[in-house]
Amino acid sequence: MNVDESLLDDSNRLTEADTLNLLPHTASAARQAREGWRLAQEAGVASLGSDGRPRAIVVVGVGASALAADVLEAVVGPASPVPVISHRRHGLPGWVGVADVVLGVSASGASSETCSAVEEAYRRGCRLAVVSPPDTPLAHLAGVSRAPFVALPETRPAHTGLWSLAVPLLAAAAALGLVRDGGPAVEAAAVRLEETAIRCRPSSESFVNPAKTLALELAGALPMWWGTSRLAEVAAARAATVLAAHAWYPALAGALPYPAYDQAALLGGAFGAGAAASGGGPAGDLDDFFRDRADDVETTRLRLVLLRDDTSEHPEVSGAAERAVAVAGGYGVGVTELRMTGTGPLERLASLIGLIDFAGVYVALALGVDPSSAPQLRQLGSAR
Repeated sequence: MNVDESLLDDSNRLTEADTLNLLPHTASAARQAREGWRLAQEAGVASLGSDGRPRAIVVVGVGASALAADVLEAVVGPASPVPVISHRRHGLPGWVGVADVVLGVSASGASSETCSAVEEAYRRGCRLAVVSPPDTPLAHLAGVSRAPFVALPETRPAHTGLWSLAVPLLAAAAALGLVRDGGPAVEAAAVRLEETAIRCRPSSESFVNPAKTLALELAGALPMWWGTSRLAEVAAARAATVLAAHAWYPALAGALPYPAYDQAALLGGAFGAGAAASGGGPAGDLDDFFRDRADDVETTRLRLVLLRDDTSEHPEVSGAAERAVAVAGGYGVGVTELRMTGTGPLERLASLIGLIDFAGVYVALALGVDPSSAPQLRQLGSAR
């Protein structure tokens, strides 16, 4: 695998290689968060709370929009008196009705699954709000149903617009009494995203740029992302998504205790200890100092990336994370630990996702991938 490390420290070459302007779009995360909150208020999402607390909140969205539902569910947390349920299919579950709130979100505004669900929610008399670009089929449905409509302000690559999609959902949850201090929480997350954008800017050299450092650790390895809380699990899913979308790069995403307990067996398999035994790197006594390195065969190795959430991590999960580091080391598998920073759940989540998003772009550029030419399953229709 050809990794051009020198490109990461040449801002001019980075700009030339970034044909979709992924780096500037990623750097706009703080603006997206602030703008999303403002636009949601202007769109009248506060009216969702006029009929009191709903039985459930159902968030419909697929592809790049689906993670926005996971962000909402994780930030609201398990203490929420109302379940937040992500729905990624056509139509709606049979139990959804007038007592529930349905939030439709789409980066394209043309997802057939989301349009189908929003149309069904209107037919059943659900309280409804929509987030999508204007002048799209989903925007039309919002107008027909007279639902609060948050118009996405600009077109950008779908996977770089997470905060434009997620923050209006948080505003809706705040209107329903499920998120306290919504505005201040969004501002704290925006400040954290701004700090990350400064530290991870293209002109910052690799040895002081955490996103470039992470990208170089990932490139050439098979990352296995494990979160130690629900928030961290969402960040792990985000990591696998952006690596696939931007760098065409595979990754595994999971969480402790599950499915990580099952995935742990991979440490001893072909990409773990087996890769070391075949010449892919040291693993205890398997590495012969005197062997001829010219005979080495490049082998893809696992790399365990632990996403730690010290604030809400269960003590047993903390112990499992420490054991995972030890086991990985015993099999010769490299480990990267990233910790959330900040106070509230949204800020802590932003502290990881901001870094992960930049790293995903840097992996793509270092590998010479042009995301604008990515293969698409267009026969399946829009998946955003």
